[in-house]
Amino acid sequence: MGEVLPMPSFGDLFTDLRGEDRTLRISYHPDRGAVVLSLWSGSLCRGSFRMPADDLGRLLTLLTDMRSAAAPDATAGGDATGSAPTADETTAAVPAPSVERTGDVSAHRVALPIQPVPRVA
Repeated sequence: MGEVLPMPSFGDLFTDLRGEDRTLRISYHPDRGAVVLSLWSGSLCRGSFRMPADDLGRLLTLLTDMRSAAAPDATAGGDATGSAPTADETTAAVPAPSVERTGDVSAHRVALPIQPVPRVA
């Protein structure tokens, strides 16, 4: 694992549904042009992923589509009080996009070089 730095002021912390001090930390590092997603168990970082800030639009589109698919359908005319639907309710009425599930995730895999095992005398 790389150097552990304090959480920048621009980020957030999410708690895992399973509990047990599992968290997801998301932080933005403008100096590196990266968003870091890291998985924590208590105070121990279990893994991290550095995403180029240029990929944020694609991630946000995916999360918005997931949110729409997970939200209950909103009525077209508003709620029982007759008020107009909110922006969240309007977004929730959008049908989820179809996703082709091929099961093939090998397209982005790259074989890592084999490193010799160090010998201790």
